[in-house]
Amino acid sequence: MSESEDTHPYAVVLDDEGQYSILPDDRELPPGWRREGTSGGKSVCQAYLGQLRTETRAASLRTGMDEHKNLADD
Repeated sequence: MSESEDTHPYAVVLDDEGQYSILPDDRELPPGWRREGTSGGKSVCQAYLGQLRTETRAASLRTGMDEHKNLADD
């Protein structure tokens, strides 16, 4: 089966670092992940993620880099 034929339901999930992914809707979530609320076909979930992709760094990495930049600016 090709990806375009995948009719399995998926869910958009979000981790504690603010990073998004999709998982099959019936799969148990890994620790630290929660359902974001969007679900549907794979292409629907991927399109939704495409609209969100403005920052791809994890929250802890963004915070650390921002702190380093602030120290460098002083």
